[in-house]
Amino acid sequence: MSSMNIPQSSFPRVIVIGGGFGGIALAKKLSKKDIQVVLLDKHNYHTFQPLLYQVSTGGLEPDSIAYPIRKVLQGYPNFYFRLAEVSRIDTALRKLETNIGDIQYDYLVIATGTETNYFGNKNIEEKGMAMKTIPQSLNLRSLILENFEQALLTDDLHERDALMNFVIVGGGPTGVELAGALAEIKKGILPKDYPDLDTRRAQINLVQGSDRILPAMSEIASSKAERFLEGLGVHVWKDIRVTDYDGKHVTTDTDISFEAATLVWAAGVKAVCIKGLDADDLLCRGNRLKVNRFHQVEGFQEIFAIGDVGQMETEAFPHGHPMMAQPAIQQGENLGENLVKLVENKPMKPFVYRDKGSMATVGRNKAVVDLPKFKFQGVFAWFVWMFVHLYFLIGFRNRVVVFINWVYNYIRFDREARLIIRPFKKTYQVSKSRKAVS
Repeated sequence: MSSMNIPQSSFPRVIVIGGGFGGIALAKKLSKKDIQVVLLDKHNYHTFQPLLYQVSTGGLEPDSIAYPIRKVLQGYPNFYFRLAEVSRIDTALRKLETNIGDIQYDYLVIATGTETNYFGNKNIEEKGMAMKTIPQSLNLRSLILENFEQALLTDDLHERDALMNFVIVGGGPTGVELAGALAEIKKGILPKDYPDLDTRRAQINLVQGSDRILPAMSEIASSKAERFLEGLGVHVWKDIRVTDYDGKHVTTDTDISFEAATLVWAAGVKAVCIKGLDADDLLCRGNRLKVNRFHQVEGFQEIFAIGDVGQMETEAFPHGHPMMAQPAIQQGENLGENLVKLVENKPMKPFVYRDKGSMATVGRNKAVVDLPKFKFQGVFAWFVWMFVHLYFLIGFRNRVVVFINWVYNYIRFDREARLIIRPFKKTYQVSKSRKAVS
């Protein structure tokens, strides 16, 4: 037996780091081939990230958007999963160093995805909230509910307003969907939950650095989504950058500032980079690794990067493919076929991305969908959005649970997972002496 108790095999060993969309798609492709597949991840579950905002806002329980990695790949003969964090890649010895020991590879696939990019702003990193993982979403859910409980107890009007105010930084799909969900909670749930609190004073601010929200989608989708949000009572601020946050005061690069006890940072991501492949000549903007049309990391025949981590520059995508689930899934499937070809000494197939479109939901009966051939918004777009998300969820139980939740929430105008299961403690103090800047 080798380290990690993985048996030696006559089959080539492919190690996949990361059990996200790309890693799972790749492992499935290699499942019944004469290849030993070892999947490493620091969580034992796959997260369906597009629905994290629904966990944050009490619409879904976390277990309905997570799925055990071992169950996804159950019954595959040459498949091994280990719960591990990779600290370094030794490219010379073809070896990974992890917190549970070292392991050799024949082929290595990096599918580590992204983490929140604060662009070096330590205050926002420490005092703001991110929403990239299930634990972070549960922290945000707890904080939102704790703030309303706290608002009931304070006599200071400024403080009460700050506790009920939200600033969401970043107008991409995550920011837009979270803002829409919070607006619906403000309208439909808070007045019933907190009848002794004037919840109409709660404010949801969406701050976007560029001149439109959903910049990766069409102009019509952007303007329609903005109208939907404003109809729900969200304040949309464009061409404004948030520069600092002390836990209560949000400072921007203009004379506009906000008082808010909750700041959600959805303004950027960067690829999760592993030591050993973090040389400047390998990295592109956002820590992505330069790869060729076969997903091979520049300068290496046996190391591949897929999904958000790999930057494959093509004529259609000069800055690499969008950091979304679809490119990751398609790259995982393509690389799976290519690895089999590589082992059999056959020529590999260059990757061609089939753009299936993009979509975002703004709330009940409101979504925007851009498909390659046509674009539509409103109720039909909302049903399409729901169908697509249910389809891509892993696991029959998860699909059923999410569907039932959505139907229930739709009929009852409710979100029953409003639970502070694990209180979120802020580890810093806001200075009382500071006066609000208006």
